[in-house]
Amino acid sequence: MKILVTGVAGFIGYHVCKILLTKGFTVVGMDNINDYYDINLKYSRLEQLGIKKGDAEKFLDKPAGRPGRSEGSLFESRFSFFRMDLEDREALPLLFQKEKFDVVCNLAAQAGVRYSLEEPNTYIDSNVVGFLNLLECCRHNQIKHLVYASSSSVYGSNKKVPFAVEDNVDHPISLYAATKKSNELMAHTYSHLFKIPTTGLRFFTVYGPWGRPDMALFLFTDAIINDRPIDVFNEGNMERDFTYVDDIAEGVLRVIKDNLESRKESNELYKIYNIGNNSSIKLLDFIKEIEINLNKKAIKNMLPLQAGDLEKTWAKVDGLFLDYGYKPNTTLEEGVKAFVLWYKDHYNVIEATTS
Repeated sequence: MKILVTGVAGFIGYHVCKILLTKGFTVVGMDNINDYYDINLKYSRLEQLGIKKGDAEKFLDKPAGRPGRSEGSLFESRFSFFRMDLEDREALPLLFQKEKFDVVCNLAAQAGVRYSLEEPNTYIDSNVVGFLNLLECCRHNQIKHLVYASSSSVYGSNKKVPFAVEDNVDHPISLYAATKKSNELMAHTYSHLFKIPTTGLRFFTVYGPWGRPDMALFLFTDAIINDRPIDVFNEGNMERDFTYVDDIAEGVLRVIKDNLESRKESNELYKIYNIGNNSSIKLLDFIKEIEINLNKKAIKNMLPLQAGDLEKTWAKVDGLFLDYGYKPNTTLEEGVKAFVLWYKDHYNVIEATTS
């Protein structure tokens, strides 16, 4: 099976690609490596997959394409990489025609709730126009299954917890959330009109090694180590369904491996699932765990709730458990410890010693 993973230089995309390759699949990765955050982190993730920075910097040569190859690595000959945009309406169809994918896993998107207040056009270009281009390519290339990232942000101002896929999601409170809701509607349309099996996964707060610098765990760890205050919104009265990235990758793998026979028989070509930890953790408890692993107290800058933020998230994951046996098993203590160890190693943090 050949799988296209978009957003492969991103946090979740990297981990999903790695587990697919480890399980023996052939993977083509795609990413535009934009500068929303430090591109060196993106290149470093690709290097873990055997793609050299020089290859990663190349764009697709139209019409044939010249990928970066994973050479001299564990995944040699089963992983290749193309740098390109989903918005590229000329190059994307050529890539599909050339590579002949079986399954598409779309993890590319302009991420970040707060950034969508500053650069709304970027979200429409990447998350809406780009997703439409991808749907069209799936339609015209007999793709057997499209798996794509949605978000817990679609639940908006919903007060009912835990969040269930049956809940109304018609009131998003950020443009990012609105683009993710639009992806679900667009996928439903293509499943209905063109019989394309699609599965949307509403990711909750994902954390772990190789995480994004704009995410809470990275921001807090970096600030505490460097003696800077951390911004704690809503005076710390927030809760999140923190989910370790390896548990997320395992869940995505199980959905990708599905041969869809039962869904085809029951004509359930369109599905949506929550993918989270099935629990809600207080933000201050999350911070406390970071402090424990750093052996250092945070300087907290208590602030009001920011526009677009949810006070509480909590995923009801019954559907994913019943259909795929998905059950995350990484504790907060294990996950935060793994991240802190990765951060110290990746950024060569030398801890002070006492005599």
